[in-house]
Amino acid sequence: MFILKMFGWRIDPHSPEGVKKAVVVMGPHTSNWDFIIGKVAFMQYNIKGTFLIKKELFFWPLGWFLKVIGGIPVDRKSNNNFTDQAVDYFNNNETMFMVFTPEGTRSYSPNWKKGFYYIAQKANVPIYIGYIDYKKKIGGFYPTLFQPTGNSDADIASIKEILSKYEGRFPENGIFTVEDDAKRALKESK
Repeated sequence: MFILKMFGWRIDPHSPEGVKKAVVVMGPHTSNWDFIIGKVAFMQYNIKGTFLIKKELFFWPLGWFLKVIGGIPVDRKSNNNFTDQAVDYFNNNETMFMVFTPEGTRSYSPNWKKGFYYIAQKANVPIYIGYIDYKKKIGGFYPTLFQPTGNSDADIASIKEILSKYEGRFPENGIFTVEDDAKRALKESK
């Protein structure tokens, strides 16, 4: 897309062709710019990425804007659990690419939120790994679909291994392998 090219960025040519539904794990998430670059990339792929956000933010005019950019309201106070609400969206839509940043913050976080994993399992959809690399100015989809095995810790370690190869805008806040997370924790505890 012209806007990204103007700033020296390119989009990975691998696209999720033939896949209609998937959880997308994006990383590393270290800057607010990640969302903008990701949104433009999704437009180039001709995919409408969606993301879950608490329903309290869906008031006029913010709610309208959030829906336009792919926001889906979820009721965090209802008796329905968050995972079930997300699975319902998958079940009620013919196409759905639900995007998650499992770090849950733009700061360094070795402990990922696992909701994306349980949603993929329960909705019986694959996980796509989306990445952004500020050093090489490229972003997009990792070429291989990831099928959850049921071992969340091992699968998340594998996803971290893949995403650790990419550099966020603030590399110190990026994603590291499980082993590197442990080394970093040990070093910080001294």
